[in-house]
Amino acid sequence: MHKTFQKAYYYAFAAILAWSTVSTAFKLSLRHLTPLGLLLISSLCATIFLAIIFLINHKRDKTNKPSFNWKIRILSGLLNPFIYYLMLFEAYHRLRAQEAQVLNYTWAIVLSFLSALFLKQKLRIKDIIALFISFFGVLLVSTQGRFWEFQFDDPVGSLLAVSTSLVWAFYWILNMKDSLPAIQKLLGNFLIGTLATFFYALILGKLNYNGLFSSEANITFGILGGIYVGIFEMGLTFLLWQKALEYSTSTASTANLIFLTPFLSLIFIFFILKEHISPATLIGLVLIVLSNWWQKSSHPAKVLK
Repeated sequence: MHKTFQKAYYYAFAAILAWSTVSTAFKLSLRHLTPLGLLLISSLCATIFLAIIFLINHKRDKTNKPSFNWKIRILSGLLNPFIYYLMLFEAYHRLRAQEAQVLNYTWAIVLSFLSALFLKQKLRIKDIIALFISFFGVLLVSTQGRFWEFQFDDPVGSLLAVSTSLVWAFYWILNMKDSLPAIQKLLGNFLIGTLATFFYALILGKLNYNGLFSSEANITFGILGGIYVGIFEMGLTFLLWQKALEYSTSTASTANLIFLTPFLSLIFIFFILKEHISPATLIGLVLIVLSNWWQKSSHPAKVLK
């Protein structure tokens, strides 16, 4: 039991550490790639990585697998990675890393409300209070503390970063209706999402250097950044987190560790990107994370990110 408990925390902390670096990786990669270019390269790398893992596991596991639902898989793949990461990368392109990553972290609150709507889960007064606390945190970050002026530095970027939470929550709910193992879900999603990204770029006429790379790009750094994001944000880290939940004797205690991620992320942002972490960002993050934690404390669910 003790060894199993240790394994759960090893996997969890490995996933958290990897996820903590991706906000910095997004901004560094977007110096050389457009949001569309980063999505295409990273999703392609994630697909290849997941396909390799699937083939290795498939040779070991000969048991019958649940049926493959193409309708759910196509819709899931369009939501994540295609729509979700296209919006997220555009938000990171427009905003400072600290703002984008904090605003993106509102997904847990949004998930509770959509679960009440689509999964018939009970909505409590506690959920509504947590939503308002989280919303005030969003307002603080978006206005850089000048919430009484209600002026946003980049309203489009802020809207995109917050809206990703809605896309992620829909994706999470849809995947609850799918009985496939996690690796098969992810591989199917990324296969569909990568194809959607390719055809989207092709239709827009952006499947070229100017459409995928920034004007002063270092192609090597851009591709390496896309590979890093594809593996450590989209592929490997989800598998590590899934392993952590599988080995955990208490899903709730393991899942709550995910709230360490945005705080660790600010450390990388400060030291590597040299962004000054504003008090408004830190206070807003604390409000959002505490509201998420408090809201989930009485009936925590599995956390996927």
